[in-house]
Amino acid sequence: MENSQPLSRVVVTGMGAITPIGNNLEDYWQGLINGKNGIGHVTRFDTSKHACQIGGEVKGFDPHDFFERKEAKRMDRFAQFGVAASLQAIADSKLEITPLNDTQVGVIIGSGIGGLQVLEDQAQILMTKGPDRCSPFMIPMMIGNMAAGLAAIHTGAKGFNCCTVTACAAGSNAIGDAFRLIQRGYLKAMICGGTEAAITPLSFAGFASARALSFRNDDPTHASRPFDVDRDGFVMGEGAGILILENLEQAIARGAKIYGEIIGYGATCDAYHMTGIAPGGEGAARAMSLALKDAGVVPSDVDYINAHGTSTPVNDPSETAAIKTTFGDHARKVAISSTKSMTGHLLGGSGGIEAVAAVLAVNRDCAPPTINLANPDPACDLDYIPNVSRPMSINVALSNSFGFGGHNVSLVFKKFVE
Repeated sequence: MENSQPLSRVVVTGMGAITPIGNNLEDYWQGLINGKNGIGHVTRFDTSKHACQIGGEVKGFDPHDFFERKEAKRMDRFAQFGVAASLQAIADSKLEITPLNDTQVGVIIGSGIGGLQVLEDQAQILMTKGPDRCSPFMIPMMIGNMAAGLAAIHTGAKGFNCCTVTACAAGSNAIGDAFRLIQRGYLKAMICGGTEAAITPLSFAGFASARALSFRNDDPTHASRPFDVDRDGFVMGEGAGILILENLEQAIARGAKIYGEIIGYGATCDAYHMTGIAPGGEGAARAMSLALKDAGVVPSDVDYINAHGTSTPVNDPSETAAIKTTFGDHARKVAISSTKSMTGHLLGGSGGIEAVAAVLAVNRDCAPPTINLANPDPACDLDYIPNVSRPMSINVALSNSFGFGGHNVSLVFKKFVE
């Protein structure tokens, strides 16, 4: 049944980030605008037999800063990242969750893969030591919804709780779905975003076999190079990005700091191929067009696009074509960048940290760069903010995420004006 209530405005009042270039919001932002490179040789496992040996690892993250030692041991790394970023975001928002409002606060945290490291470790135990030696915590540590469930346990949020699993679009779907729930009056606040920790032997073996990863092992800092003619695949990253979305009326009533407003959400499917992209980025173009329509803005209103920009031979020209289809003449005027050039590709976590980047770009009037863009692909001929961040007026920003299975998501953020 259609909800007949007037639509609520939805604002961003808090954010948290665990990333390869910074483990809190400010460090992440400073890393972005300074073009910090988070890519290096993988240290989490022995890569000597792997075709790809590089990744964007989170560095210096200590789960014991957030959880008791016993509890941290019972959480996969993806859940640790997601809950830690959620706690950061709640603290940043100063939102108090109490018995008076806990049922009006929900959680949606997406993850493309979930607890893959735990699954690999326990499979090894099964094969070498037998089934009775597998951990009783394997299942709750492995399942993809556990970041959302544990975030609720740690914050007390008792409203709608869900995990989106739409591959590399999971974090953006989580934010968009959370936006809808608040916009339509079902909840007052949401903890939402994405998390991933898939830098594991099996993950690397699978993506390398699919020829999706960069094999630039001898030069990791230049391996993630979206829109560059010399790109050869994406670089795996890990981490989490979380936003606190709130009903504007509640946010104003409690005197919340407001970073910006979320005003549009478009989601489509290619219905074309398991891993391929529809010709010309047709599904991506529809997602962007739907997001703009939902936001009530026209293409010329958009100042900045945080592109999906994976650094793969197929994605970058397809996304470029989709932007041209959606934006027409404005495609050559809008500023675009791929922050994956710095963080690598966080899969289901990418939409979370990239939404954070888009909101901060609007809030601080500065567009992060696309680093490593030395020789633009002739098929990628738009303004990708090469190598150096750009101070500029940003009133409206769009963030794109596209995933295996044909999932396409675009989010629109706007500078807040009461």
